[in-house]
Amino acid sequence: MLEVDERTPPLLVHQGEGFGLERFPLGTRVLYPPESLPALPDVDAAISRALAEPENSEPLRALLRPGMRLTIAFDDLSIPLPPMRRPDIRQRVIEQVLTLAAEAGVDDVVLIVANALHRRMTAAEIERAVGERVFRSFWPDNLYNHDAEDRDNLLHVGLTENGEDVEINRRAAESDLLVYVNVNLVAMDGGHKSVPIGLASYNSLRHHHNSHTMVHSRSFMDHTRSAMHSSAWRMGRLLADHLKIFTVETTVNNAAFPARYGFLTKREWEWSVRDQAMAFGLSRGLATMPTRPRRRIFQDLVADYGVTGVHAGETEAVHAKTLANVHRQQLVEVDGQSDVLVAGLPYLGPYNVNSVMNPILAMCLGLGYFFNMYRGRPLVRRGGAMILYHPVTPEFSQLHHPSYVDFFEEVLAESTDPATIEATFEKQYATDPWYIHLYRTSHAYHGVHPFYMWYWGAHALDHLGDVVWVGGDRAACSRMGFRAASTLADALEMISSTVGRAPSLTYLHSPPHAIADVR
Repeated sequence: MLEVDERTPPLLVHQGEGFGLERFPLGTRVLYPPESLPALPDVDAAISRALAEPENSEPLRALLRPGMRLTIAFDDLSIPLPPMRRPDIRQRVIEQVLTLAAEAGVDDVVLIVANALHRRMTAAEIERAVGERVFRSFWPDNLYNHDAEDRDNLLHVGLTENGEDVEINRRAAESDLLVYVNVNLVAMDGGHKSVPIGLASYNSLRHHHNSHTMVHSRSFMDHTRSAMHSSAWRMGRLLADHLKIFTVETTVNNAAFPARYGFLTKREWEWSVRDQAMAFGLSRGLATMPTRPRRRIFQDLVADYGVTGVHAGETEAVHAKTLANVHRQQLVEVDGQSDVLVAGLPYLGPYNVNSVMNPILAMCLGLGYFFNMYRGRPLVRRGGAMILYHPVTPEFSQLHHPSYVDFFEEVLAESTDPATIEATFEKQYATDPWYIHLYRTSHAYHGVHPFYMWYWGAHALDHLGDVVWVGGDRAACSRMGFRAASTLADALEMISSTVGRAPSLTYLHSPPHAIADVR
């Protein structure tokens, strides 16, 4: 059996709204994210240059004219994570686009949050993304959340060659020009995943957000090997034949935490004495702190992201430049797979911003995102095991995740198999009038959203032989079909029947993000 040498330096492991220091067995491979790249010296100049010298497109100024209908859509609060220090890069891009539009005499301008089936952003959240001046000038009549259930304001554009419905926001589809402003946090973002997904209806999303497509998406971080992205790319190309789309994509570095918590972005041997004191002191303090103040500490975090690239123009040409920047920041070459992949899950994922991470979202973060942080082959071999650190507390936000409660209590009580869940329950939740009402009038994720989160983990569930949660609530883990362990040693003992008593281990030391290029 693997043993831990007490002389081995402890490594920081995220555990939801807290973190610990864990000693791993000798021989554990630790995958650290690359050093943070330097930020662009003049972001505003980079934006101006991208709009004036776009990829495979006329300059934005040349596309603008009096009397035209201009729509600006932008990514919602699900990225970047954590939120970036103000001014948000979306604000800086949008302000320059609006300046060019005003100079060209364009007065029919609408801004739309591309939130798809995510919850509506609050007014304060939108203002934080676009800035006070833009918000004051356009909210609420000409700056609003996309409504995927507003049938009068959706347009069915057509069918792809595979028979997939392409249905998006009517205002965007009928515009003379659609400018899409993106923040590309990881390689999965951007490209044709922006317009055909962010502005879509359930009628469109069901074609790629389903168990079959997700289980056959062999690498979410490589759109050429992802069935989900292949569907979105077909939709995007169809849209490009019907609508002029000018894409603006931006990338950020790995400065994912504020300077005062800088130890979270360093390798442990790089910690100063102050870093060590902060790490040990904060980990112990958080463990004994009441939930509300502990949660406030994390939700108040803003990242010191630096912008590393701005590219604009035709979607696919832009995205090629974007991916190069993302890979330059996040890609790490790895030699071979391991029997076991270990990851500590942080407090925040794309779908619990300013909210709580319920068990379904924890499953999605671990098996949908962290498992898929690779290009080529997964970090863990087929039939191997994954050990995840997270409390998996059965706590749900009734405001943001009402359908998740019923999914957890009713759907998972019947089955945890993605295909069975989809066939038996999805349509009921997707068309439920109460869930639709909450999505449209409150700040709730769409009724079908927990299904999508479960499907995100379909590839991992198909690939792995075992999943164990260290520190996880046992009843919550059991409801999802997993086991919980008190310690790493216990977890290794529990998976020994799957991977043997001397397995190879890889610890994915994230966040910040790293994409494993597994050879």
